[in-house]
Order: sequence, then C-alpha cells, then structure tokens
Amino acid sequence: MRILKYLVLFLICVATIWYCTAKKGGYQMISGQVFGTFYNIKIRAGNENRLLQREVKEELAKVNAEMSVFEMSSEISEINRQPAEKWIDLSPEMSKLLKNAYQIYKMSDGAFDPTTARLIDLWGFGTKGSIQKLPDEEDIREILKTTGFNKIQFSHDFKRLRKSHAETTLNLSAIAKGYGVDRLAALLKQSGYSDFVVEVGGEVVASGAKSDTLDGWNIGIATPTNEGNENSFVVTLKDYAVATSGDYRNFFYIDDKQYSHTINPRTGYPIEHNLVSVTVFHKECMMADGLATAIMAMGDEKAKNFISKNGLATVMFVKDENKNIKPIISEAAQKLGIR
Repeated sequence: MRILKYLVLFLICVATIWYCTAKKGGYQMISGQVFGTFYNIKIRAGNENRLLQREVKEELAKVNAEMSVFEMSSEISEINRQPAEKWIDLSPEMSKLLKNAYQIYKMSDGAFDPTTARLIDLWGFGTKGSIQKLPDEEDIREILKTTGFNKIQFSHDFKRLRKSHAETTLNLSAIAKGYGVDRLAALLKQSGYSDFVVEVGGEVVASGAKSDTLDGWNIGIATPTNEGNENSFVVTLKDYAVATSGDYRNFFYIDDKQYSHTINPRTGYPIEHNLVSVTVFHKECMMADGLATAIMAMGDEKAKNFISKNGLATVMFVKDENKNIKPIISEAAQKLGIR
C-alpha cells in the first residue's frame, strides 16, 4: 500500500509539472547565427531536448560545408574550381538542391540563375567585398560570356555535372537559406516533432499547430522599409514555407544612385524596376526562396504573368509613379487568407 501511495504521489507530481509546463506554453527555443544572419526555432514541446541545439548547429554546419562560397573547402567552392568538360560527382544534398535550382531556372526562363557568382563578386555583394567604383562595361560583357545555367550540363539523374567553361561559377545564396530551413525542418520531424516554426534570415517553415487554440502559426509579412520591422500582413500558416526577396536592405550608393544586390543574369547589372519586394508561399522553403529571387529579377510587370501562369501564392510590394508602395496579392495568396 505504501508503494502504491508513493506511486500515486509521483504521478500527481509528474502531472502537475506537465500541466504547469503546458500552461506556460511548453515551447523550446533555439537560436544562433549562420550564413551571415540569425536563425530562430520555436518548438511546441512539453520537455526540453538539451541535445537538440547541438544537432541543429551540426546540421547547419553541414549545409554551410556544402553550399557556402565563403568556405574554400565547401562542395560548391570545389565545383567552382574544376576545369571545363570534367564530370563532377555531386553529393545527394547538392544534387537535390541543383535539381530544384534548375527547375526554377527553366520555369522562370532564366530569371533565376545561380551562375551569376562572378557578377555578384564584381558588384561587391560576394566573396571579394564591397566596391568603390562601378564595374567596367567590358568586364560585365566578358563575364556574361560564361554566365548561364545552360552552360552547365547535368547527368539525367542530376548526380553529376560538367561545365562548358572553367570560369562558370555558382553562387547558391539565392536558394541556400531556404534549403537550410528545409533541412532543419526535416531534422525536427526526424526527432519526433511536428509543431514548430523555423526561421533563418527571414525565410520560414511553419509546421503543425502553435497551440490547442491556434491550428498553425502566425507569420508576419514585413513592410519593405529599412527603418524597422513592421508587418503589413499577418497570416496563420500550417505546413507552409515563406521566403522574401527585396532590394530595400542590401544595396549601396554610388554618385547618389542606389544599386541593388539582385543582379539581372541577362544584362549583368543590378535590377532597376518598381518591384520593391516579393514574398512567396510554397510547400518547400527552398522553392519559395528561389522563386522570390526569380520574381525580383523579373520586375513587377513580367512577374504578374509568371505568378498567374504558375498559380503562385505571392505578395508583391510595388512603387507607383508617386513613389508610394502598395501590395499586390495574388489569387493563390488570397486563398491562404491574405487580404
């Protein structure tokens, strides 16, 4: 009887602790720095997994070792160093990412193109740091000769590639953050979690429910200004990814003219149009990330047709003739509850 009494008391204590944890929210928070930005994870869980933070860091380190052009030993840097016409074996992770990148390249008619690495460097947004004067037009024309995803040949299963020109180099920054978010989401699901939100530098995956009363997670769509972090919209999303691309935070001025970090792969110059930012909703953050970059490279007029043709859920912020910024919400995005 005494054992039974102690067992009952123990179970009451466990139930009390669980109840108090649930009342406080029952969330585990993980945050840190990666890819030159910050990551934040919020997991709906009654108990804290102390090993999870280390596993998250290890997973992000793996992504960095695969995708970062700033790491000379990374897989992408090794690919960039290879000579022309040599078949290069790809890791399963790189194969998957490049297959998706090629899909976005094809569907966007080249507006998304990861072979703009040398142009990104030339304009001061890559591995060589900022610039003090504008690039020479002749240098841009020379680099364009070896730029283009069509100058890379893939095997039928995307497990190998070879380059037409040794100078053709890849920069995956327009899709790698989204890919990293997907990798973290997969890690959490493999660890048994279903209710969480993962954010890396503004790219987000929302999985499951935040609480018993909110089936999904509230995700803000930022107003495109460099003064603060106000939201124009807040939408409740479940099992969806979100990525944003814009020209209002990463840019420089020379002779009082603003130059965006988004490079038009056809002209070799930074974009110049009225599209200030675009947010894309997709089941995969990698795809949302790449599509957002493609749409920014197109500009608002071409993007409208592209979004409609592919049934994409997007919110574009566009400047009118009076420099006022107004949102354009696609039909698919309205079905998600954005109005």
